[in-house]
Amino acid sequence: MGETIHLQTDKRETLVDITDQVERVLAHSGIEQGLVNVYAQGATAAIMIQENWDQSVQSDVVNLLRKMIPQGVWLHDAQDGNGDSHLKAGLIGPSETIPIIDGKLGLSRWQNIFFCEFDGPRTDRRVVCTFLSEL
Repeated sequence: MGETIHLQTDKRETLVDITDQVERVLAHSGIEQGLVNVYAQGATAAIMIQENWDQSVQSDVVNLLRKMIPQGVWLHDAQDGNGDSHLKAGLIGPSETIPIIDGKLGLSRWQNIFFCEFDGPRTDRRVVCTFLSEL
């Protein structure tokens, strides 16, 4: 079972909290126990579980990646100027798997699910949620 979440981004690099959307899709699934895999479609996007309380954490993630992987110095930049976006997405990774416990996401109080945009803004980013249910 699976569903796709569609979203728009408004910056070149940003973390977008998608926890509410994943929770809505989970509620629609009716699954009580199992797993959900949250997967970002696109070679310049990623999924990360990170702190949800303090926005500075998300800003710190973006700033760290900018320092580690600067824009404009990669071979792929000769193609379309987004070599850094591909490297950042590859470093973070395209997906996270979260347990489903009693019909809820098994995140801690301080964790949320973030879509990581590294090549925005984009009008149609897609996140595929695939559910595995215990029998």
